[in-house]
Amino acid sequence: MALKSSGTTCAVRGCTYNRTKLNNWLKSECFDHKPKKKGECSCPKWYSFHRLPIDDDEKKRSWLKNLNLKYPPKCCYVCSFHFVDKAPTEENPNPTLYLGYEMPPERKRQRVVRMSVDNSEVEVATTDQAVMVFEPRTFKDTQTQWMDPAVEDHTYSKGSIIVPHMTITPTPEISLSIAEDTLKGDKDCLLYTGIPLLVFTTLVSCLQGFAPQSSTMPAQDQVLLTLMKLRHNFVAADLARRFKRSASQVSKTVTHWVDVLAEHTKDLIPWLPCDTIKATMPKVFLQHFSDLTCIIDCTESVLQKAKNLDSRSESYSHYYASNTVKYLVAIAPSGMIMFISEAFGGKCSDRYITQNSGFLDCLRPGDVVMGDRGFTIRDLVEERRVRLVIPAFTRKDSQLTNEQVTQMRRIANVRIHVERAIRRLKVYKILSQTVPISLVPKMDKILQICAALVNLRGDLISSK
Repeated sequence: MALKSSGTTCAVRGCTYNRTKLNNWLKSECFDHKPKKKGECSCPKWYSFHRLPIDDDEKKRSWLKNLNLKYPPKCCYVCSFHFVDKAPTEENPNPTLYLGYEMPPERKRQRVVRMSVDNSEVEVATTDQAVMVFEPRTFKDTQTQWMDPAVEDHTYSKGSIIVPHMTITPTPEISLSIAEDTLKGDKDCLLYTGIPLLVFTTLVSCLQGFAPQSSTMPAQDQVLLTLMKLRHNFVAADLARRFKRSASQVSKTVTHWVDVLAEHTKDLIPWLPCDTIKATMPKVFLQHFSDLTCIIDCTESVLQKAKNLDSRSESYSHYYASNTVKYLVAIAPSGMIMFISEAFGGKCSDRYITQNSGFLDCLRPGDVVMGDRGFTIRDLVEERRVRLVIPAFTRKDSQLTNEQVTQMRRIANVRIHVERAIRRLKVYKILSQTVPISLVPKMDKILQICAALVNLRGDLISSK
């Protein structure tokens, strides 16, 4: 069965009034003039249709501009609900009501008013909201030559322009960048970036030349935006509102600066030579672990659950009962992070990560490494003539000796500092909160940046 056409239809977006509805209304009974129908009584019509003016090109363009249709129909009709006077009139000839979108505000045209002040002619350009005053023109003679002070050089030194009941003084606009307005001191800088203000300004000055030329945002704002993403893990919409940019621009900025920061902060995670380690050794280590090279530990960050079942199984951690990424952290006795591995799946063991992260390549014969019981890597480090210090194990039903208990307490007393370093690392909520799947390809670089920023923060262990 073929569907009947509704006939003439209003061309405005979202408007459903058509000729069929109007005819059905005209055929219905009028309650005021029974038993007459509405088409036969004197009641005004519910609505009427008005065709696009074809003969007048200016009116036609005005109609089409207001309708804002991508593909206007060949026979364009607009119902009376969209006209101020219910029909096109001389005062309101165009449809302006309920057009299905927000119309931009109309620009007010300036009206130039000439007035005389102190026997000189002054031009005043006025609108409904503003008044602009021009300097008086002083004519030189009756010929066509005249002087206009408005086009003279150095007119800015002439002060304000005074007209009766009106004074306009030019004042320079000073606009601060968002970084300058947000970071007032070390307290604010540590809150938003995790590093002191002096370190932040130094970092920005070093990376100034790597800002993309296509962006209109200052380099310091772009660096601040990226560090705020790492520090607080704000969503893109939140950062877009704070920095008055679109969410796509925020994502592009973060992606660009993560690459730049990772490239230029890798030198801030150095493997210290033995002489430097001994020279910066805190007193808490000197009595029992004066030859210690580093303390190692593995930590995990919760990962957003992947849709792929293989990826989900590889990243599942039984310890956290969730999908995680796992990485190795090694610190010097002074508290500086000397090594941070790339991100592995939460399913990987401590031994596997130590063996495949490149950590063993940093060790030299005679080094001493301290770890937890989970690091069953004694055979791996002894091949390199490196000594491993871990707490003692209990064998079956046997108990620890007094010497073993004392040694275990001494190890726990100094091994706590690697936990403090990891806690400082997870001040960056990108690591302590759930890591989104979209950032997994950048996870290795994010780990490196966060470790470098932790090293820039200052001493972890007091030398006293």
